[in-house]
Amino acid sequence: MKETKSIIFVCLGNICRSPIAQGVAQKYIDEKKLDIIVDSAGTGDWHVGEAPCPHSVKVAQMNNVDISNQKARQVTKEDFTKYDLVVALDDSNIANLKKLGATNILKLGTFGYEGTDVPDPYFFDGFEGFDKVFEMIDTCVKNLIDKKLV
Repeated sequence: MKETKSIIFVCLGNICRSPIAQGVAQKYIDEKKLDIIVDSAGTGDWHVGEAPCPHSVKVAQMNNVDISNQKARQVTKEDFTKYDLVVALDDSNIANLKKLGATNILKLGTFGYEGTDVPDPYFFDGFEGFDKVFEMIDTCVKNLIDKKLV
């Protein structure tokens, strides 16, 4: 019997980037009929229990990904042993995860964007940033799954 693999995506508040990554990964896993558990969390606690932000939900829906039922949560030390891969969306998240004791951290941008950060879409003007961030996440998540979990 095949061993189930698992992955958690981590950003700052778990309301924009990491929920998109979780949604993209789940859709890809379902399409490929893979046995992989996927989750997301934030290093901060100020959005715990909230749904993803409206722009993230919208850009995901525009790309046939449903993240509307996700709820933000804060990453825990237990996540570092529960998940095979802890995937940070940027260098700041990596630093925060290391402070919490994580050692098995990968950077999502390494899997398609030469190691660059997946930027927080709120630093762009309007909705355009969410389109760009979705495109980056979509490419990197699929490459990550294909290279590390399949």
